[in-house]
Amino acid sequence: MTDFASLLQPDRGQPARFIDVIHPDAFGAWLTLQPPRTRALIAAGKVTGKPGNRLIIPGDAPEDWAALLVCNEPESSPWRIASQGEVLPEGIYRLRDAKLGAAGLGWLLGQHRFDRYKQDEGSGPRILLTGDPAAIDETVQLAEATAKVRDLVNLGASDMGPAELEAEAATLAAQHGATLNVTRGDALEQGYPMIHAVGQAASRDRAPRLIELVWGDPAHPRLALIGKGVCFDSGGLDIKPSSGMRLMKKDMGGAAHALALAGLIMGGRLKLRLHLLIPAVENAISGNAFRPGDILRTRNGMTVENTNTDAEGRLILGDALTRAGEEKPALILDFATLTGAARVALGPDLPATFANDDDLAEALLAAGTAVHDPLWRLPLWDGYDEMLKSDLADIVNAPDGGFAGSITAALFLRRFVPAGTPWAHLDTFAWRPTAKPARPKGGEALGLRAAWAMLKDRFA
Repeated sequence: MTDFASLLQPDRGQPARFIDVIHPDAFGAWLTLQPPRTRALIAAGKVTGKPGNRLIIPGDAPEDWAALLVCNEPESSPWRIASQGEVLPEGIYRLRDAKLGAAGLGWLLGQHRFDRYKQDEGSGPRILLTGDPAAIDETVQLAEATAKVRDLVNLGASDMGPAELEAEAATLAAQHGATLNVTRGDALEQGYPMIHAVGQAASRDRAPRLIELVWGDPAHPRLALIGKGVCFDSGGLDIKPSSGMRLMKKDMGGAAHALALAGLIMGGRLKLRLHLLIPAVENAISGNAFRPGDILRTRNGMTVENTNTDAEGRLILGDALTRAGEEKPALILDFATLTGAARVALGPDLPATFANDDDLAEALLAAGTAVHDPLWRLPLWDGYDEMLKSDLADIVNAPDGGFAGSITAALFLRRFVPAGTPWAHLDTFAWRPTAKPARPKGGEALGLRAAWAMLKDRFA
């Protein structure tokens, strides 16, 4: 993991090069104040004051120079100077005539590299000085949590199976003095039959499991935090085409989000009794794979007609939600890379957000807007509940027709949430298909900072 703490340091007057961040509307006035040679250099560099323009401006001595960035993003944006964190030479920097605000996060993440399989050939560390040292710790923790999601999702499925997710949870428990309980393999068949059914076709060393971590004062409100941990999704007997399987190592992205958020909660000492649940499976194909048409038992007693083995995420989440509800939580929050329909509707950047409580939904959306981690609410439309009807069982897992796929998946999950318990479900992509400054192509945390900001506001 990148040593983020060394890259953001208190400003005590150390020698440092300046970064000038100029808003496009102020560029003309700023330019008139520059000496003639600087104006000539800016003209030669074709810097016109458009957002994204940047240039190195030399000073009087060879080692004396400053970095110019034209940027129209507010101080609340973590990505305001992210491009500088990626491209500037090794050294120490400070902003001139500007507050750092939230931009420290982008500075840190711009220097993070996933180097498990490929050696990083980047430059040395770029250190940023800040006059707000009180904000350093949380900025570093957010960078570490975001990088954790990215790294876990980027791992190949051969290196990130159910056992590896369990190991991540065990490490987290040891770091924070939490307790860990894991139900594995055939022991799932009675208590967690849907988790067992989905994962039973995998090899023994990749056996399914329900991972549970508990932390915090029992007197505090209980938060159930659930992450979908499908470590690879072949589609099962309803097998995906090769193009559909290409990124299915990322189908444990919900678990990655839940692990990272749990780390923030425990590290931030929120006044919560945390119950982290990760149903971890591989949706594989073998002679004992579950089949289309199978009637599955569930932990809460309902029966489910399995109409599609590629709609397996909602099955394992159903048993986990039931287990969470047995402890009477004050709040349930789940993350899942659940449906392609959510991506068709909202694209890669916006997690589809469902909630059975308007106050909770509004708090999540407002937090996402404030920290530039946007969410978009979709409805738990009661009129579509009838799509889940089965002729043979209580419900089906995937309705025919394909209409409203993300909504019907959320409605399926709602069947396992205790009545009256506030619950939010984030159908997140956990992947960035194209790179942006400090946001490389690959695994991505989408909805993590929004959920953290909401929880911190409620339970700090």
